[in-house]
Amino acid sequence: MYCQQCGANVADGVAFCTSCGRPLIGYSVGQSGGASSVVTANAPVPYAGFWLRLVAALLDGVILGIPFVVIYLALIASALPQLLRNANAAQAVVATLLPRIIFFFMIVIVAEWLYWALLESSSWQATVGKKALGLYVADLDGTPITLGKASARFWTGRGLTVVPGLGGLYFLVDCICAGVTEKKQAVHDMIAGCLVLRKS
Repeated sequence: MYCQQCGANVADGVAFCTSCGRPLIGYSVGQSGGASSVVTANAPVPYAGFWLRLVAALLDGVILGIPFVVIYLALIASALPQLLRNANAAQAVVATLLPRIIFFFMIVIVAEWLYWALLESSSWQATVGKKALGLYVADLDGTPITLGKASARFWTGRGLTVVPGLGGLYFLVDCICAGVTEKKQAVHDMIAGCLVLRKS
């Protein structure tokens, strides 16, 4: 027998998955007034709504933001000697600072992709922020997602926000959808075929 949520092999007769701790479909998971509570395939799915996802995203932003600030300051500091030696300020900015700023944004987008994709396709099924709030990412069947699906979820979400002009508008629509759709899916969840769920 295996867990419907994480796919781990579970011994017969066990009510909870030994890997993820979630109740197994069809098994009694408690008593209430003499009647057993049974998890069934028709049980309501605990979708994660907009506000929980927002707080998780803010936590992840802080976790990633600290090393990003350190890297940014180090790149700017490395440019100061050249800026001070160059009499032409405008030329110095273009020749010295612009390549460093472009390099910094490349580091940010690759690091964010690796952070979200690797963690959401891991056994955690969540970033640090999501895990702290008891959230996890799964496919439409409730099973863990692959690195490819996690990457598709990232690039059709946060990855598109860097597109000049359209990125901000897309991000706004994406966030609104996470709050109003039936399964609390943002646009990137729908495209990648994913759900963000709450642990029971």
